[in-house]
Amino acid sequence: MKLQKLLSLTRQAIDTYQMIDDGDHIAVGISGGKDSLALLYALNSLKEFYPKKFYMTGITVDLGFGNLDLEPVKSLCERFSLPYTIVSTDIGKILFETRQESNPCSLCAKMRKGALNQKAKELGCNKIAYAHHKDDVIETMLLSLLYEGRFHSFSPKMYLDKMDLWVIRPLIYVSEAEIIGFRNKYQLPVCKNPCPVDGHTKREYVKNLTKRLELENRGAKIRMFHAIQASKMNGWKEE
Repeated sequence: MKLQKLLSLTRQAIDTYQMIDDGDHIAVGISGGKDSLALLYALNSLKEFYPKKFYMTGITVDLGFGNLDLEPVKSLCERFSLPYTIVSTDIGKILFETRQESNPCSLCAKMRKGALNQKAKELGCNKIAYAHHKDDVIETMLLSLLYEGRFHSFSPKMYLDKMDLWVIRPLIYVSEAEIIGFRNKYQLPVCKNPCPVDGHTKREYVKNLTKRLELENRGAKIRMFHAIQASKMNGWKEE
């Protein structure tokens, strides 16, 4: 996928859900994975011509595993002339040594978001951009359906009243396959995920299930995404 298409899909989501306003200071959550780096590329390019002026700061929450090489991310942010902050934590140690969690993903996500939100506020940001893409939307819905018994997924834009922060997800119209194509074409400096349970989670199971459903029922993912839009839950709009 070319940058032009990534920008087109990103702007479509931003305009549809009014994600950006004049003067916004947006904290971009950067894990070092392909999705967050694609988001960084998209927003950095968009801010050059988007009619509403906004500012960006890159933030990475380091879980403390000790083997996360963030030098490529630092170099990319320097190339884009963007401020970049690394938040050092002991989340990994707490989850796997202190608590010895057998299913750490949910708690890890809460702790990571908490650390990210706090740093964003300290840096004067009023919005946080997450790199969730279209496949994440669908997989989250299936996770909720299978394991919680409800039809639910995260929203494109939401307000965190306790933190006085907005969360936006500008990549909701971009598929994972398109992001992989973008990563390969532009040689994104992807960092290896240091988490010991990476690839062995319920989300990974649902990701593979979604691929199988699409393989056996062509267009299944499009229909599931439309069902989420049509449900009007959590601020979604039917288009």
